[in-house]
Amino acid sequence: MNSSTDSPNKATTPPLLLGEKALDFPLGDQLPALGEAISVAPGVLWIRMSLPFALDHINLWLLEDSESTSEGTRHGWTAVDCGVTNDGTQAAWEQLFIDVLKNLPILRVVVTHMHPDHMGLAHWLCAKFKAPLWMSATEYQSALLGSTGTSDFGGPSTQRFFADHGWRDPADQAQVNERIAYYGDMVPSVPRSYHRLFEGTTLTIGGQSWRCISGWGHSPEHMALFCDATHTLISGDMVLPKISTNVSVSAQEPESDSLALFLASLKKFDSLPEDTLVLPSHGRPFRGLHKRTAQLHEHHADRLQEVLAACSQKPGSAFDMLPVLFKRPLNFHQTTFAMGESVAHLHTLWYEGKVDRIKDAQGVWRFCAIA
Repeated sequence: MNSSTDSPNKATTPPLLLGEKALDFPLGDQLPALGEAISVAPGVLWIRMSLPFALDHINLWLLEDSESTSEGTRHGWTAVDCGVTNDGTQAAWEQLFIDVLKNLPILRVVVTHMHPDHMGLAHWLCAKFKAPLWMSATEYQSALLGSTGTSDFGGPSTQRFFADHGWRDPADQAQVNERIAYYGDMVPSVPRSYHRLFEGTTLTIGGQSWRCISGWGHSPEHMALFCDATHTLISGDMVLPKISTNVSVSAQEPESDSLALFLASLKKFDSLPEDTLVLPSHGRPFRGLHKRTAQLHEHHADRLQEVLAACSQKPGSAFDMLPVLFKRPLNFHQTTFAMGESVAHLHTLWYEGKVDRIKDAQGVWRFCAIA
């Protein structure tokens, strides 16, 4: 699933194609092996877990930490994000406890957002170490809903939403309808209490202050973490070095302008230092944050122009726009995320007053350019 996190590989414009070439990767092609860790910043370890999707990995972060107890100082770790719930990921964590954590406990679990590759094993880590969960309220409540069967990854409401936007193949519709447990299979449980993160919340971890930067468009209330002392940004899925973050409209908020929210959120990173080391959830740690956010702005501006041009030729649905946005065939799984992205681009044009929308006789939203 990233699935939940990232869009299918797109045919992109030159700015995004340049992507990695314009960035600096201080560790080169070095990657941590499963069950191992690489030091990437003072007190920060990079670990990497497998995912059962085309996007086959997620980066997780371990931060050296300590807490005061009645018996003195207790040393351990803060874990940032968790991986999906499955036997392989759990076994990899078990190996890390011995070889990397040196049997020191996890003192706190921070989750950037509720998507399964980030949230999946939070319940297990929190229970195993009696560690508190830290995340934003909107993400926590969304995870709680998703784990009980109400999510945007499948079920009747998502099926109807896709149908309203032109995806009406009967076999695909049936498959979407049957995916009601898709989220819960990877996030079977959510801790029953948590500590709430807000925009600007500062966490003291291992003597360093990490400031929360909220973001929208990819998930309900994503939290990135920035350390002013070391110029290190744990960006989650908001800024990735190679692929563009999935930005979708979903059945739970069918009138949202997710892309505008995402692009506005990217501007929050403009004030961070030029030499910021970005620790993304997918891909390699890099420097060049401002170059990357500029690429993403250009990328989406180009996509919007292409969609507008297509709507000028003839009214179209989000399903009609898929070949405009994605230049290669999409499988069923990829289409579920591509549809949300397509609606997001159409909605931005609609809210900007560049296209209008009508519901045709079949009940499908069609968008046409305003002359």
